[in-house]
Formats: sequence, structure tokens, C-alpha cells
Amino acid sequence: MASLAGRRSRAALGLCATVILLDMAFCKGFVEDLDESFKDNRKDDIWLVDFYAPWCGHCKKLEPIWNEVGLEMKSIGSPVKVGKMDATSYSSIASEFGVRGYPTIKLLKGDLAYNYRGPRTKDDIIEFAHRVSGALIRPLPSQQMFEHVQKRHRVFFVYIGGESPLKEKYIDAASELIVYTYFFSASEEVVPEYVTLKEMPAVLVFKDETYFVYDEYEDGDLSAWINRERFQNYLTMDGFLLYELGDTGKLVAIAVIDEKNTSVEHTRLKSIIQEVARDYRDHFHRDFQFGHMDGSDYINTLLMDELTVPTVVVLNTSNQQYFLLDRQISDAKDMVQFINNVLDGTVEAQGGDSILQRLKRIVFDAKSTIVSIFKSSPLMGCFLFGLPLGVISIMCYGIYTADTDGGYIEERYEVSKSELESQEQAEESTEQEPSGGGSLAPTAQEPKDVLEKKKD
Repeated sequence: MASLAGRRSRAALGLCATVILLDMAFCKGFVEDLDESFKDNRKDDIWLVDFYAPWCGHCKKLEPIWNEVGLEMKSIGSPVKVGKMDATSYSSIASEFGVRGYPTIKLLKGDLAYNYRGPRTKDDIIEFAHRVSGALIRPLPSQQMFEHVQKRHRVFFVYIGGESPLKEKYIDAASELIVYTYFFSASEEVVPEYVTLKEMPAVLVFKDETYFVYDEYEDGDLSAWINRERFQNYLTMDGFLLYELGDTGKLVAIAVIDEKNTSVEHTRLKSIIQEVARDYRDHFHRDFQFGHMDGSDYINTLLMDELTVPTVVVLNTSNQQYFLLDRQISDAKDMVQFINNVLDGTVEAQGGDSILQRLKRIVFDAKSTIVSIFKSSPLMGCFLFGLPLGVISIMCYGIYTADTDGGYIEERYEVSKSELESQEQAEESTEQEPSGGGSLAPTAQEPKDVLEKKKD
């Protein structure tokens, strides 16, 4: 019976392995391996391409996700074709498309190439492909369509009005920022009744169950305003998102907490930040982004300091400055007061990108790298750092001993020379002694070879 059960178990495992291999092969069938002919044929279709290197670890992690992207794009009937190219074998083509790292994901449409810079998940990549492959500015012909878009997209931009210089600027901004968000156009009749417009034409952003109207005098350049407003007001932060927020020029107020810790203090700080983001967004949305981050590891690396969790930190991601709490935060009013003090310069800024801070960053990064290597692989750390130190030690020892021997020889030479001079003086004094004189004891001990010569 045991033998029969074992055979069945092995058979089941073999069947599972076969199914997995077949599934992988099936998914791979919808991702085309591209070669040099792609350069001439690509303009006939829209392509989503992964430029990879065979030795790249991140590329290997992306491969199963990329196969799923190819399968889903095919199953939903998308006009976008999915492919991959070994950028090391076809380096000239990769260079022509501006590939400088691996993996690089690009959507190629006609003469245009759009870089994907979002999270490497199947849903995010497919969303990017749908957005960029479609029309640059999509019309909203009815209120029903407008409501549908509102339910589907958390952030989107709308141009309202006819032909105008503002629309030309809107088109230019959309061609640059379509990789991040959606752009629509509509007539005034299609816009919901709660929207109030002081003048036409206008550009609006809809997010966080409200809207904001672009004001050229207060908001400056349209593209810069769209880049600032393309995020929701409150976000769950990670390292990638903080990097993206660096382009907005906004300060980022973050509640650094441990999400596994359900104590009152952790949940209270998160709730306070959410309340400020919601109730004071009209006051702060031009200058501030709000959110929370689980754990302090990334923040500690960014600040080169150890933060006590839970806490609140305000980051200026454009120049690496940061502001730490200078008071006890008990409610939203305390947080608002702290944020206002940051804006008016009352709270002292720390960090920054000065030369001293850059040197400190180099030392910190080097130390962190060494520690991480020794933690992950002590033997590798000893080999990488012990071997060079050993070689340097041997070289220093060789140089030191060579100098010591040379000094010793020179010293011996000097002593021998002095002995010879004293010997010559002794010989001269002996030759000048009278032959009949009495024998006098020498006042100084003469060298042994001189005494032997006298005996002779």
C-alpha cells in the first residue's frame, strides 16, 4: 500500500510539473523573440518590447511576468504585440532605441517610443500598454461616458472647450506625460453639474472625489502642473514612488509606521496624516503630498539615520532635505501647525545635497554595502575584502623589512670604517715610539688585530 501511495504521489508531482512546463511554454508562445529584422518591420504594428540581458537577475524575474503579459494581451484581442529582444546580441538596435539599462520596457508606436517606468507587475504593464497605444487625447461624448471614466480611473485630466492656444499646450503635455496618466477632452455640457468653471477653455484634474482647475498665473507651466497633480493626494509610499515624487517638487509628509503593529500610537499617526490630507487638501495640495510607509528601513537609508517608529518625517525629494517632528503630535491641528512651520522655515531642515552631505553619503553607502555583503555571505565578504588587505599587508611588510636591512648594512659599514681609522692611528703611534724606552701600558684598549701585529 505504501509503495502504491508513493507511486501515485510521484505520478501526481510529475503531472503537476508537466502542466507547469506546458503552461510556461504556452505563455512564451505569445511573446515573440525579436532579431535585426524587427528594425525594418516594426512600424507596421504597435509593439510592447522588453529589452533584456541574459545575465541580468532583474530580467530573469521579469520573464514569467512578461509571458503572462503576452498571454493576456493576446486573449483580450489587443492590437499591441508583445516581444522581447536580447539587447546584448542586438546592441546597435537597443542603442538606437535609447536602451541604457536592463530590463527596459518600451512601447513603440510609429516613430514614437515610450518608456515604461512603473512597477513591474502584469496589471500595471498592461494598463500602460492600453493607455499609450490608444488615442493621445480621448473624447468624452456623453455624461454616461464621463461617469464611466470617473469610476475606472483614480486620476485623469480633461480639457474643456474648443480650439485654443491652451489646447495646443495640453496636447504637447499629453504627448510627454501619457506614460503616466490619461488625457481626455469634453464639451461643457458633458461635465458634471458640481463642476464650476470661471472661464473657458479650461484644464481640470479629477482625483480624490474632487477636482482642481489649472490656473496659469498660480500654477505656472501646464506640463509642470500636470506632473505635480498626477498623483492622488494620499498614497502608500515605497522607494519607487518616492523617486517618482522627486520630479513634482512637492514636499512629502509620511507617517512611518509598522503596519503589523496594531497599537494606538501607530494607527493614530496614520489616521492624523489621512485626516490632514483629506480636510486640508485645498490648502496644501499645491505644496504637499501625503502618505504612510510600512517600516523605516528605506527611510533610514535615505536619511542616514535611525528613526524611532512610529513617527512623521517630511521629505524634500528634490534636494534630499528632511524635517523631523519638533513637537508632540496629538491631533490634526498639531500636524497642520508643524506643516505650516515647515513651509515658513521655522523648522530646521536637515540633510541636503551639499558637498559634505555627498561625502557622508559615499561613506554611508560604502559601509552599508560592506555590511550587507558580510550579512548575506560572510565567506564572500572575507574573500572580497580580506584578500586585498592581505596583499597590501604583505607589500607593506616587504617594504618595511627592505628598509631595515639596508639601514643595518649601512650602519655596519660606518662602524668598520671607524675601526679602520683608529687602527691606522694606532700604527702611526707605534712607529714613533723610541726603541730604548720603557714599556708603558696603553691608555686605551687597542683592537685585537693591532695587538697581534705588535707581537709579531
